[in-house]
Amino acid sequence: MEITSKVLGGAELIDAEGVLKKSGLEANMKVGDFGCGGRAYFALQAAKLVGKDGLVYAIDILKAHLKSVDDLARFYNFKNIKTVWADLEIPGSTKIESGSLDFVIITNLFFQTKKHQEIWQEVARVLKTGGKVFVADWGRAASPIGPPIEMRTDVGKIKNMAQNYQFSLIDEFPAGPYHFGLVFVKE
Repeated sequence: MEITSKVLGGAELIDAEGVLKKSGLEANMKVGDFGCGGRAYFALQAAKLVGKDGLVYAIDILKAHLKSVDDLARFYNFKNIKTVWADLEIPGSTKIESGSLDFVIITNLFFQTKKHQEIWQEVARVLKTGGKVFVADWGRAASPIGPPIEMRTDVGKIKNMAQNYQFSLIDEFPAGPYHFGLVFVKE
């Protein structure tokens, strides 16, 4: 079965395949999707892009989401997705080997937590030097959908926090009509 962003849903908000390609996701990479969610929009597109020799860790705190991801991976016949239960607010909870990932995806996560430092600490731990991080979250402009504006995280705050953990911003772009996209590289 052909897998497209449209089939997976969510393409109206963010074209997962397009922004991942733009961010530098390539075949054979090892990827962590932090806070993958039950529909796994990004994990599934990442699995498609990294191919059979790549690996995607779909990470979430909700076991029901991980069950859904497992079901979707089976439906689309992806054998390169591994679900991981973890509380991303606790560094080390992913149990992924330090310095083993090439790419990390963080979408719509920062507005849901105040523990940004802990999340960046875990990203820094699991990512290789030279590895990339794609961050997309709700912009602070008023929009007809999404969380209340006061819950949304300021782009500048995310950039500063990333810099504190030795990440350099290499690209910034609109990730959809209501989301910003940032790409960082680990120094």
